[in-house]
Amino acid sequence: MMRRRKANRSIDPPARRLNPDYGGHPPAVRPKIDDYFTRCRLTAFDARSINALNREEKDYLTFTGKELGLGSSEISSLPLAQVAPSRPLPLKDGLNPAWAAAMDRFQAGVIRPILNGAASLTESEWSMITAKFAPYEAWLAAKAGVLVEKLGLARVREVLAGKTKETITALIARDQALQPEANAIAVVDKLIRYHRDLYKLVNNFVSFRDFYSRRDKAIFQAGTLYLDQRSCELCLTVEDPGRHALMAGLAGAYLAYCDCVRKATGEKLQIVAAFTDGDSDNLRVGRNGVFYDRKGRDWDATISKIMDNPISIRQAFWAPYKKFVRMIEEQIAKRAAAADAAATDQLTQAATLTNLEKPAATGKPGDIRKFDVGVVAALGVAVGAIGGALASLATGIMRLDAWQIPMVFVGLVLIISVPSMLIAFLKLRKRNLGPILDANGWAVNARARINVPFGGSLTHVAILPPGSQRDLVDPFAEKKRPWGLYITVGIIILITLGWALGKFDHLLPDKITSSWIIGGKLPTNTPGQ
Repeated sequence: MMRRRKANRSIDPPARRLNPDYGGHPPAVRPKIDDYFTRCRLTAFDARSINALNREEKDYLTFTGKELGLGSSEISSLPLAQVAPSRPLPLKDGLNPAWAAAMDRFQAGVIRPILNGAASLTESEWSMITAKFAPYEAWLAAKAGVLVEKLGLARVREVLAGKTKETITALIARDQALQPEANAIAVVDKLIRYHRDLYKLVNNFVSFRDFYSRRDKAIFQAGTLYLDQRSCELCLTVEDPGRHALMAGLAGAYLAYCDCVRKATGEKLQIVAAFTDGDSDNLRVGRNGVFYDRKGRDWDATISKIMDNPISIRQAFWAPYKKFVRMIEEQIAKRAAAADAAATDQLTQAATLTNLEKPAATGKPGDIRKFDVGVVAALGVAVGAIGGALASLATGIMRLDAWQIPMVFVGLVLIISVPSMLIAFLKLRKRNLGPILDANGWAVNARARINVPFGGSLTHVAILPPGSQRDLVDPFAEKKRPWGLYITVGIIILITLGWALGKFDHLLPDKITSSWIIGGKLPTNTPGQ
């Protein structure tokens, strides 16, 4: 104790009264004053840094909308005062309000005894103050018993007088004696966890046994999506659909990204579902479905993004015709919309021209009529060209033998559908689960193929329950035109026309050919004429 008192006498009175941070008690002002003079030095080095070091106006906008107090972290993090090259630190006016109370204690405990209560503090004076506190800091750093000093002298003496140390030492020795048993228990625990978790992990991400056996869902399958009369079992959770799609596009599967929401709790979830059976005619962004996770909870699902790939070869066969019909419908809708807009513009211009108080239209009166005539002429040329092409095609077909006509239609169907089917076949052979898992963060090196039969087991298309039947009679159905009758009559007319032109004479007996009945003579190609 005598040695400690002697060391204390060598330290200045302010240092004995204050801690080395010169604040009396937290918050300490020393780091903040060091920060101020460092900023001043930077402004002297480069004047362009003044605005940034004093914090720009946009920095204040980040917290102006909050309820502020002098203890707010946003205010206390601001500089202690406005910095400038070689500027002294003001000790009263111009201080950060969050540090005003701490600076008052600093001025009363340090500035008044050392600098006789100066109104500002220069960097050299600050260096002199820190030099005065240096011995105290060194003594505090070398001081023994700092960790137990907070316990208080009475508690320390109580601990030293008791047998706490011996008790703790004995307990440690007993624990060390049981170390082999504890290590053995830890090894057995690790083995059990390996058997429970690692074995399942290997079966799901190395051999994919759970996925291909179809006895249970693999651990990466998040649940089942019910949408468009189908249930999709290959569903995975995703965090960023845009980023996931960059890698998942290599899988060659038809993927639908869905935003899922539970209205009861407000929880949100994003999933990706693979459609591996059926068709994609009614799959569009914005369609709604229901997703059931592995816990049986239901979510409202909405398609937000689609990666379009072939689903099956059957779908690829009809895809060109569906695209053609869809294109015609879109063109008709565009033409109808353009015609409606043109008619509306004409009515608007006509109403404008009848209003004498408004200036006349800038265009010539005949412009609209000329435009209409041009459109009608162009449509007439297009219709005539299409009609001519169809007539040429019909004439060419009528020149063929009867057995050749079905072959022509079959050939046309194959020419249109085979390329689409071939592309679908190649893509379906490359359909792979690996990129979908890789995009989700798993390092999957194996090629986990999803062929057509296995894909059909992952997506179930809705069917009628056993014993049920469809009722095709609609009592409120609209009256339909007898197109079947029209087509039948048309076929009869075409056959009659072909017979009258002698197209079928070489196929018919002499007595019923058109040449004999109409012209009274046998066909020229009849043998033995």
